[in-house]
Amino acid sequence: MSDDYLVRIGKLIRDARQHRGWTQSQLAEALATSQSAVNRIERGNQNISLEMIARIGEALDSEIVSLGYAGPMHLRVVGGRRLSGSIDVKTSKNACVALLCASLLNNGRTVLRRVARIEEVYRLLEVLNSIGVRTKWINEGVDLEIVPPARFDMDAIDADAARRTRSIIMFLGPLLHRMDSFKLPYAGGCDLGTRTIEPHMIALRRFGLQIAATEGLYHAQIDHSVTPDRPIVLTERGDTVTENALLAAARHDGTTVIRNASSNYMVQDLCFFLEALGIRVDGIGTTTLTVHGVPHIDVDVDYSPSEDPVEAMSLLAAAVVTESRLTIRRVPVEFLEIELAVLEEMGVDCDRTTEYAADNGRTRLVDLTVRPSKLEAPIDKIHPMPFPGLNIDNVPFFAAIAASAQGQTLIHDWVYDNRAIYLTDLNRLGGRLQLLDPHRVLVEGPTRWRAAEMMCPPALRPAVVVLLAMMAAEGTSVLRNVYVINRGYEELAERLNSVGAQIEIFRDI
Repeated sequence: MSDDYLVRIGKLIRDARQHRGWTQSQLAEALATSQSAVNRIERGNQNISLEMIARIGEALDSEIVSLGYAGPMHLRVVGGRRLSGSIDVKTSKNACVALLCASLLNNGRTVLRRVARIEEVYRLLEVLNSIGVRTKWINEGVDLEIVPPARFDMDAIDADAARRTRSIIMFLGPLLHRMDSFKLPYAGGCDLGTRTIEPHMIALRRFGLQIAATEGLYHAQIDHSVTPDRPIVLTERGDTVTENALLAAARHDGTTVIRNASSNYMVQDLCFFLEALGIRVDGIGTTTLTVHGVPHIDVDVDYSPSEDPVEAMSLLAAAVVTESRLTIRRVPVEFLEIELAVLEEMGVDCDRTTEYAADNGRTRLVDLTVRPSKLEAPIDKIHPMPFPGLNIDNVPFFAAIAASAQGQTLIHDWVYDNRAIYLTDLNRLGGRLQLLDPHRVLVEGPTRWRAAEMMCPPALRPAVVVLLAMMAAEGTSVLRNVYVINRGYEELAERLNSVGAQIEIFRDI
C-alpha cells in the first residue's frame, strides 16, 4: 500500500478506536499485538494487510474501517423543520482542553467527569499519549482517567496532532517547572488570522522561560533561578494567556499575582481544578488572581468541568433561527447574561428556571425555554468584550439571529482577523450581509433562507452558524467537510436530530 493510503487507513482506525472509547493499549490487547504497533499503524508508519484491517474492523465493530478510506465527513440538511422538546448542554470544550493541559501539573491520578468527546480533545489525548501519559475512558466512555509517567518523553511528541490544535500552547505553563528544556510544535487550530503568542511569552518569561522559534518548533529553555518578583500584568486579557500564567504559577514555590486576567468560564473552571489540586487561588471571577503555588503536586483528584456557554448559545440560536419552542437545559447563565439581555432587547421570548449548581458545585446553571419570536434589530452594534461582556465566541451566532430580525445590525468582530469574512458565507443561503472591512459586517433582515451546497468555513463558530441557517432554509442543503465542527461539538448533528432536525451524516465513496 502507498504511504498516503497507510496514513488514511491509520486515521480511520484511530477515529474508530476513539469513538469506541478505547486506548491504543486496549486495541493492542484485542489484536494480540503491542501498543507501539497500534501507534505505528495509526500514524501510517506500518504496513498493514487486508486481513489485519478486517481484524481491526471486527475488534472495533466498525464497518468503515473494514471498507477502507471513507473520505471527509459531510452533512445533508433538510431544513424548514421546527425543533421541540429539550436538549442538555455538554461540558465546556475550552475548559476540558485547559484541564487536560493542567493534568500535566499532577503526579497523581486525575479523573475528569463527562469530558467532551470532540476532535480537539482527541488531538490533545494523542499528544499526551505520545509523551508517555496514560489516558483511559472509564464509566462506559463518559469520564476520562489520566495518569502521568515519571518523566515526559518530549522527543516522541506527536507533532501532527499538536499542530492541529492551538491548545498545545498551554503545555508551556505546566512543563516549564518539570524540565530544563523541551520542544513544542507550532500551535494550530481554526483559521482565524495571525495570532501572536507574545502575550504568553511576556507572562512566562517571568518564570524563566525563553523561546526560540525555528523550523515549525518552539524551542523552550528554562532558567529556574528566575521567579516573579512583582505582579505579572498580562498585555492581553485573553483566556489561554491567563490559563498559561495560572499553570506556570501553580507549581511556583511562592505567591504569584496575575493582573488583567481573564475571568471567563474556562479560566474559572481551571481555578476550581487548581484548588482541587491543593493550590489556593484568590480572586476567582475577577481580573486579579493571586496564586499560592505548590512546588510538588501528587494527589488523586476527581473533577467535573462545567457546561459550555458557547454550546448553549449555539442551541439558543438554533431555536431562534428555526422559530422553534425548545428547552435548553444546564445553561451556565452567569456567562450568558449579556447575550440574553441583548436577545431580550431584540424580542426573543425566553423563560428561565431558578438557578442551581453545576456538578463542580460552583457554576450557576438554569434551564432556558425559547419560543418563536418576532425579532427587531438591536439599536447598538453587536461586539465582544472580555468577560463579563458579550463572549467573543458567541458573536458569530448573532449573524444568523440578526438575519432573522427586522432591520439592520452591525456586527463588529474586532478580535479575529478573518472571522467576519466567513460570516458572509451566509449570503450563499439567502442572507444579506455586507462586509464593511475585515472586522465589520452589516446584516440586513429578515431573511428568506434558501438551501445550498457549500464547503464548511474553516473556523468553528462560523461553520456552526452556516449549519443553523441550513436548518432554517426550506429544502435540502449540503455542508461539506465538517471536521472543524467536530473539533468543538460532540455529536451535534445527532443531538439536533433528537429535537426535530433532519441532518444526515455521509461520506464520499
